[in-house]
Amino acid sequence: MPPKFDPNEEKIVILRAVGGEVPAAASLAPKVGPMGLAAKKVGDDIMKNTKAWKGLKITVKLTVKNRQASVSVLPSASSLLIKALKEPPRDRKKVKNIKHDGNIPLEQVIDIA
Repeated sequence: MPPKFDPNEEKIVILRAVGGEVPAAASLAPKVGPMGLAAKKVGDDIMKNTKAWKGLKITVKLTVKNRQASVSVLPSASSLLIKALKEPPRDRKKVKNIKHDGNIPLEQVIDIA
């Protein structure tokens, strides 16, 4: 039998999600279920905190303490570059093989990297 979950312990779960969308409960439940959290509630929190990254795939860090999950966004360099291009959000299911083009100042690219 696994050890009992300590409520005062701080656990960190890192996962990839699409900004502005609820992650699939099937992928979320095995990660947050053993900690006593509902996958639907955590999914809604992820959706609220990733509204600014709509349509982009980003890394999300869940910090769980006392059965309360706090969500923080860890954007990758590629998603920061796409956001800097100020491209409109796209529907991932319909629009495939998109070419990203635009002008970004070199200083901004260095800041992102």
